Amino acid sequence: MAEDQDNKTEPATARRRQEARESGQVARSGDLTAAVLLIVGLYILSRTGPSITAALSSVMAWMLGGGGPSAGRFTMDTQRMFEDDFRVNAPLVGRVLAPILLSIAGAAVIVTGLQVGFKLSFMPLMPNLAKLNPTAGFSRLFAGRSRMALGMNLFKLVIIGAAAWTYIQGQMPTILNLGELDFPENFSAAALLVFELAWRLAWSLLVLASVDWLYQKWRFERDIRMSKQEIKDEAKRMDGDQEIKLKRRQLARKMITQRIHRDVPKADVVITNPTELAIAIKYDGDSMNAPRVVAKGAGFLAARIRQVAIANGVPIMERKPLAQALYKTVEVGQEVPAEFYQAIAEILAYVYELAGKGYRKVRGAA
Repeated sequence: MAEDQDNKTEPATARRRQEARESGQVARSGDLTAAVLLIVGLYILSRTGPSITAALSSVMAWMLGGGGPSAGRFTMDTQRMFEDDFRVNAPLVGRVLAPILLSIAGAAVIVTGLQVGFKLSFMPLMPNLAKLNPTAGFSRLFAGRSRMALGMNLFKLVIIGAAAWTYIQGQMPTILNLGELDFPENFSAAALLVFELAWRLAWSLLVLASVDWLYQKWRFERDIRMSKQEIKDEAKRMDGDQEIKLKRRQLARKMITQRIHRDVPKADVVITNPTELAIAIKYDGDSMNAPRVVAKGAGFLAARIRQVAIANGVPIMERKPLAQALYKTVEVGQEVPAEFYQAIAEILAYVYELAGKGYRKVRGAA
């Protein structure tokens, strides 16, 4: 296993990352999510704390002070009492708790989405019987990654404990004086101490979670690394065998070359760019409504068209704008559009005049 991991030295491809994502293998820090949720919850609680306290006090007074429908009389119908209390107090409690609950839920979605992306994958929820094997589970407890996780958790525990102890030690005189205060002053002072302690622990956890997030990213990139052979195999799966692709290109080029050797000798003229493009034009007034492109090519194919044209005595005319326009707009076997009639007619007239075919045929082409 270690030897296989050593061979995986190449960064993961886009396809490998997509497969890892679909299987639920992503870089995610649970500590980062917990830290952000704790900070968001404390912030919302600091804003809505008085309203929550007032609402809960009202509910407590209602239930203990006999403010319900059964006030003033003893009843054994506890179910009815519960239903009455729930119907009256549940909407009140829901309204005051909704901001903090919705804020925490929204923060959880945003933080998780920023870490792993906003795409659901149900693959991790699929049952895996291999994980139920007690022997394999026992061996995983002593695996290198488990030992690393255990060490990191112990380190986090020490840091969080040290932060809590430092704060408590500094507030020890205030804590010892709580017994001398009357209720509810002592309760408010204690709640304030706990709230400030929670803030300190939340920020400490956020710092540790940021480090954990960087570690998770590094470990994820290392886990999805690929060997050079895996990259080659993936390229074959995605694009097909390179030898097959080469043979297909060779076959396509051979067919195009055969068509050039077959049709270019029958052409009336070859229009060039002069070296980059070549378009072979043929016109037969008896079977065609307009001149037709019988062959065209760029680069190597343009050179081949010129060679065949020279070997078979087909005139070659250099017309750069016309060659570019024909190459871009007209496919092989198509007739040239009407906007090119005048230019083609002039070229054919000159070619026919050189060939001694007379001007009557050219007039039909125009």
